Amino acid sequence: MKIYTKKGDTGTTQLIGGTRVPKNHIRIEAYGTVDELNSFIGLTSDSIDDNKIKDLLKEIQDRLFTIGSTLASDPEKSNMKIPDLKEEDVVLLESEMDKMNERLPEMKSFILPGGLAANSICHIARCVCRRAERLAVALSENEPVEPLVIKYLNRLSDYLFVLSRKISMDAGADEIPWKPRL
Repeated sequence: MKIYTKKGDTGTTQLIGGTRVPKNHIRIEAYGTVDELNSFIGLTSDSIDDNKIKDLLKEIQDRLFTIGSTLASDPEKSNMKIPDLKEEDVVLLESEMDKMNERLPEMKSFILPGGLAANSICHIARCVCRRAERLAVALSENEPVEPLVIKYLNRLSDYLFVLSRKISMDAGADEIPWKPRL
């Protein structure tokens, strides 16, 4: 199978369901950003040694493919069966955050990204996740978007923040508190 079709050479792409839209359509921006996030989740996983977290990050990547598929589908024309995102997926992120927070020191200020490459990569993933969430919200203003997609992306960005703190703690790296200039 050839990876190139040449159909996008005119600046359009096809959604699941057959509809062609410009490559700068908000729907394409949304699922493209989810794809970018998925890559940064992979980089985060490659930057840590904790196999339990690596397994969860792989599961998150699977959910991001589900979200990408949902966003890549024309809600009016697609008949393709897309995997479901479930409320349990959100609950899993919350549960994992709760477990990490039990061991993390109390936050007394905002924390600057950095201090450790793996921490910084995780923060980049968090920022890309927030952008994906904003794009999904923007898309939902004009077209149907499954509310659970937005909820999952919101919770995932929280999870990535807590994970960045755990990565630093596990490596013995100090968190960098933000000290505002007043």
